[in-house]
Amino acid sequence: MTQHFLLFDIGNTNVKIGIAVETAVLTSYVLPTDPGQTADSIGLRLLEVLRHAGLGPADVGACVASSVVPGVNPLIRRACERYLYRKLLFAPGDIAIPLENRYERPAEVGADRLVAAYAARRLYPGPRSLVSVDFGTATTFDCVEDGAYLGGLICPGVLSSAGALSSRTAKLPRISLEVEEDSPVIGRSTTTSLNHGFIFGFASMTEGVLARLGGVLPGPTEVVATGGFARDIARVSRCFDHVRPDLLLEGLRLLYLERETR
Repeated sequence: MTQHFLLFDIGNTNVKIGIAVETAVLTSYVLPTDPGQTADSIGLRLLEVLRHAGLGPADVGACVASSVVPGVNPLIRRACERYLYRKLLFAPGDIAIPLENRYERPAEVGADRLVAAYAARRLYPGPRSLVSVDFGTATTFDCVEDGAYLGGLICPGVLSSAGALSSRTAKLPRISLEVEEDSPVIGRSTTTSLNHGFIFGFASMTEGVLARLGGVLPGPTEVVATGGFARDIARVSRCFDHVRPDLLLEGLRLLYLERETR
């Protein structure tokens, strides 16, 4: 029987749940991060996710997580133990991330940033330098040189910026943050102005930051885009060599497999 891995990317806004086998991440689901949930409510949701994928607890061989929300960790850990009968392994706490960490205070680096950097290096071993750009709650640029995580930059995120703007402006409408055009349109409505301003504004910010990083990283350098808005930004920008929305889930899969072969 094929064993599946349940992978958790626990972020400030969402928990992304991936279902994987040894060779690939098969599918993923996104649930809101809610510290007010209980272990039981999470466990029952996990059973629903598995049922939707045509699986049951007996099909799950391992549960692996990366988290930047410490308060949620024990809830998901208990849910996995009670409903899936599996211990939840956290990276880097339970599974070491085999990258040299050159941060001044290594413990300050978010687990998500390290796992994404590790995944980029394992998936793309060729170039000397790599930049992982994650369009999540924040937009992060994480730099890898050879086998070392150098650090990076943290910029505003698309959704958090939109939320901050709408919370301070009573008349702004809800927006989709999606555009069909390849070039910015001069908006003749507030909705168009906002959608194009955000997508092309973040694309330009990303291009500018990457151009500057290219001047300080030893080449050749490749760039990997990930996160919820990776495909939207990549469609209007040519600054990415690879687009992997599930890069972090791939990293968790690879970390677990590498751990099992040590």
